[in-house]
Amino acid sequence: MPEQLVFGMEVILNGLMAGVLYALVALGFVLIYKASGIFNYAQGVMALFAAMTLVGIMNGQVPFSHLINAIFGTHIHYFGWNVPALFAILLTMAVMVLLAWAVQRFVMRHLVGQEPIILFMATIGLAYFLEGVADLMWGSEIKTLDVGLPQGINLWIDESTFNIFGYGFFIDNLDIVATVIAALLVAALVAFSQYTKQGRAMRAVADDHQAALSVGISLNFIWIMVWSVAGFVALVAGIMWGTKSGVQFSLSLIALKALPVLMLGGFTSIPGAIVGGLIIGVGEKLFEFTLGPALGGATENWFAYVLALIFLVFRPQGLFGEKIIERV
Repeated sequence: MPEQLVFGMEVILNGLMAGVLYALVALGFVLIYKASGIFNYAQGVMALFAAMTLVGIMNGQVPFSHLINAIFGTHIHYFGWNVPALFAILLTMAVMVLLAWAVQRFVMRHLVGQEPIILFMATIGLAYFLEGVADLMWGSEIKTLDVGLPQGINLWIDESTFNIFGYGFFIDNLDIVATVIAALLVAALVAFSQYTKQGRAMRAVADDHQAALSVGISLNFIWIMVWSVAGFVALVAGIMWGTKSGVQFSLSLIALKALPVLMLGGFTSIPGAIVGGLIIGVGEKLFEFTLGPALGGATENWFAYVLALIFLVFRPQGLFGEKIIERV
């Protein structure tokens, strides 16, 4: 009995840690959807693009080196220096801000007033475009990302595990650090949305574009700011997931795990993204722990989507979403 209790506690804690990371990815969707009504399918690819750019800058890689060498017959791949992690993160954030400006300037501003499905299709095109650009810029091989975050099993007690009731309790150092960073970022985003002038302007734009314009709020500035913040969130998510599993093109698929989180929490709610992420994280771990062996395992691949489907049937707006009532 104590052994099962300890294993259950370990499963719940690891689920909470995974849930915070899911919530972090979901926040990028929520921020853009709240400010512009656009469901940004490219959020996961933005995390991939940010992580690949960070690795390329840290390694001193020449952008588009494969293309340049193919055109000019050269063999240049690296500048010959390594960039410190902190400075590389700042440079990558500048790239993500430039990307936010480019998306708004060359794509979204031309689609103002279009149907939501057109905007959604535009973000699908943007996702594949960014994936192709990332491949051309930095290459498609799997990359190792190391920004100095601690990794490996926690060694605080008994040199290998936490020890509760005489049983091992394994916790990964990277999971702990990622959870703390993600929690601080989530808290900062909530505070930014609620208590700053720009945050209030963002909420005003989300409520009514025309009313926001009438009081002097610049929609272009707000949208660039929101895409920049979403880019920063994507960068943090890319660092966490890239450090954990390597920077590879499957990294963009983390966005798919954020979809059930949004369905549970609501597409317009920052607290909903947090709660939804925790529910998904803990739920899939506990389900795998309790019923996974009887069902053949690998239940984490589909549990979140089944749970989201149930919510769509009985509460389509999610736990914290606003119920839309249309009068005719």
